Amino acid sequence: MSGDSNGRREEWGSRWGLILAMAGNAIGLGNFLRFPVQAAGNGGGAFMIPYFISLVLLGVPLMWIEWGLGRYGGSLGHGTSPAIFDALWKNRVAKYIGILGVFLPLVVLVYYIYICSWTLAFSVFSAIGSYPVVQDGSAAVSTAAYLAPYRAYLNDYIGASSGNVIFTPLPIAYLFFVGTLVLGMAILGKGVAKGIEVLNKIAIPALFIMGFVLFIRVLSLKSPLDPNITAVNGLAFLWEPDMSGLFNAKVWLAAAGQVFFTLSLGMGAIMTYASYVKKKDDIALAGLATASLNEFAEVVFGSTIAIVAAVIFFGSEGASVIARDGAFSLGFISMPAIFTHIGYGGFFGFLWFLLLFFAGITSVVALAQPAIAFFEDELGWTRRRSVVTLAVFFFVVAHLPMLVSGALDEMDFWAATLGLVILALFEVIIFFWIFGADKAWEEIAHGGRIRIPRVFFYIMKYITPLFLLVILVAWSYDQLPGILSKSDTGVWAARAFLLALLGAHVWAVRVAWRRRRMRQFAQVQS
Repeated sequence: MSGDSNGRREEWGSRWGLILAMAGNAIGLGNFLRFPVQAAGNGGGAFMIPYFISLVLLGVPLMWIEWGLGRYGGSLGHGTSPAIFDALWKNRVAKYIGILGVFLPLVVLVYYIYICSWTLAFSVFSAIGSYPVVQDGSAAVSTAAYLAPYRAYLNDYIGASSGNVIFTPLPIAYLFFVGTLVLGMAILGKGVAKGIEVLNKIAIPALFIMGFVLFIRVLSLKSPLDPNITAVNGLAFLWEPDMSGLFNAKVWLAAAGQVFFTLSLGMGAIMTYASYVKKKDDIALAGLATASLNEFAEVVFGSTIAIVAAVIFFGSEGASVIARDGAFSLGFISMPAIFTHIGYGGFFGFLWFLLLFFAGITSVVALAQPAIAFFEDELGWTRRRSVVTLAVFFFVVAHLPMLVSGALDEMDFWAATLGLVILALFEVIIFFWIFGADKAWEEIAHGGRIRIPRVFFYIMKYITPLFLLVILVAWSYDQLPGILSKSDTGVWAARAFLLALLGAHVWAVRVAWRRRRMRQFAQVQS
């Protein structure tokens, strides 16, 4: 079991450290790259209406539910969903359903660590000024032509090229991946309070400071194409509402999905972090504070920096092209193009990618912690053994999305799209319907410095699970057929890996519970 020399489980060192760590879990690359693309492509300002409705009916209730589940499990000496579900629901299948809370974050980390390493590399590249420089006049030709050298720069770095099954990243990409992996594992090796908490006490305030500096710089940018284009045009591009989007089911699904991604719900990490909370600690206010910090980072900085800069530099049409091309195009292609043509661009590029790296590395340690907690709590491993095992695992399996085309998207769909909704639905059902709504509500409210409005009791019990069921059915109907129809080599390689990893989780749970029964039998005999 994890803990100190007396066998006690670890705990967070301070309330502020806990909130920052939870915020670091939630604030990730999606806040600054995925959110502006989703908002711009789904009705602009009108997107925020379903977004905030989803936040109230889905995001905040699930945040409280996961905090409640985690603290309850921690009081019993467990920090992962297999054991927590088993404690709440005395059914032999409960612990196997809970496997998702360890399995999903591991799958996401297989490719997320590699992507996080890009941000560290590009931060260094910005500082040393290694990007190609394109003459300003070429921007008038077309956005695509202007961005082509920067796209080639990214593709050369990660080895992406059309028509090839196998990627061949540059050696420097491999070195930054290894460095990011070593750093993340070293932080985890220090433990919850001395490692994860210390990281977030440094990274999250620094992230907000860098975000504020970049926010001010973007608002002062001048267009190289038209002096009449200012930040006002960029803000209008993103926030001018297209009210027709409110009657589009896909916009609502996109908004609900973004709430999931941005708060890291349905991944098991919040539950594990909350298991290190003291029983008497307030989770009502802490959960709300976590969501608020995340929303500030996303709505203020995430919606302003990248997309507004793209509008100022490339115009509304060019920004639309960039947004349609996805988050990587926005963050790793258009932003370097902008930084090479503004004063002190190397410095601001360094800040932008360092901000992304801090957002990424805090999420990396959060997503790895459920597996470490399982090793420690259920298998009795030391933290050192747990971290070394994970480090070797990630080093080996990360080569799949790093080298094989199509593997990343396949893994992302099953783990970070469909899987998290399934786990979240089980969390609500098991906590509020099987364990009992009144007991669940009492657990969430216990020790609270604020009184959660009673209406959230009914939202958590009825509306949130219904909302989740609608999302699950809609995503399955809209996306699942297309995913299942794929038959590329990389896709099948990813599916084989997912099945093998899931089988390993089932085996690990069986071993853990067999050992538990043997310990209980020995105690009875003695």
